[in-house]
Amino acid sequence: MKSELAPFAAVCDGVAQLFQPFVEVVLHDLETETAAYIAGNFSKREIGEPSLLNEIDFRPTERILGPYEKVNWDGRRIKSISIILRDGAERPIAVLCINADVSHFHAVMQTLSAFASVPADQDKPASLFKEDWHERINEYIQNWTASRGLIVASLTRDQKQQLVKDLSADGAFGGRNAAAYISRVLNMGRATVYKYLNQERSADT
Repeated sequence: MKSELAPFAAVCDGVAQLFQPFVEVVLHDLETETAAYIAGNFSKREIGEPSLLNEIDFRPTERILGPYEKVNWDGRRIKSISIILRDGAERPIAVLCINADVSHFHAVMQTLSAFASVPADQDKPASLFKEDWHERINEYIQNWTASRGLIVASLTRDQKQQLVKDLSADGAFGGRNAAAYISRVLNMGRATVYKYLNQERSADT
């Protein structure tokens, strides 16, 4: 390897070791257009092989190419980015290509998606959810907070009070122990929930 490219070998090793075994780093010599150094090799390329930079639409005037997608020899999907390295005179001398094997992550994403998804035509069984006030309260609270750009964990006291009032108006407290459940969901004392309910009822009389 040329002396001017030698310092970049440690960069290649560092990146490859940090993300091992998912990343390969290839240093291409622009003068010879060959692979000058390879770290974390999974592409089965060899040092001295042609760089084939035309495959990534290499232009010497650019500094970063990508990210772009490639396919490995064994069919794995690769996400890559190429960095143009220059000398002190801003002359392009090398291209450092970082190749990340993302096939494992795609497989995990597909598995999680399959596990979490429910068929679009699969309705909730009416017999199971007919009397499930927990489910109705959960959906009401989620819709209430989402429509206001809020999350349950960050509700203020005034927001919780308004939510309790709205739940009451919607009949959410008709279920046995509903008040206790709502107090737990909203992280409030049960006495506070009853206090807000009493205030609501007093205002209506």
